[in-house]
Amino acid sequence: MSAAISTFFGAGFLRPASGTWASAITVALAVGAYQAGWALAVPVGFVVATLAGFWAVPRYLALTGGEDPSEVVIDEVAGQLLALSFTVIPLWRHGVADLLLAAWPGWVAPFLLFRLFDIWKPWLVGRADRMPGAKGVMLDDLWAGLFAGLCSVGLAGFYHGVVEPWLG
Repeated sequence: MSAAISTFFGAGFLRPASGTWASAITVALAVGAYQAGWALAVPVGFVVATLAGFWAVPRYLALTGGEDPSEVVIDEVAGQLLALSFTVIPLWRHGVADLLLAAWPGWVAPFLLFRLFDIWKPWLVGRADRMPGAKGVMLDDLWAGLFAGLCSVGLAGFYHGVVEPWLG
């Protein structure tokens, strides 16, 4: 079971860029849940993925002997869901029914920003990535998700508070 969770049911074996594949699959599932009326499945999914990751990853690393194998992507799933929660919850609270087309920046920006922070690994993301074992595997993506979520909210605020009024 730890292998299935750690690899997000095999998504971690997709090549190239298994982390990007896992993030894209996560976004597709989150958008689908939102469209189906289950917006709160996104933050709940974040909690479940995080807890499952902290349970499964140390077991998987013990089995494989790896430090941070590329097939382990539950950390990307958790981080991506965290980033998405920052835009999905406000959109849901404002009654936006269509995330896919009407509010597409609400899923595109967190996806792109999460991948940027996960690959670039600035500041706390890089510090966490250097931690040994499961803690490092999971925490760098949670920091990347937090930064992506905050930047997504900042970009939305800038657009709606500055650009949109200026456009008239």
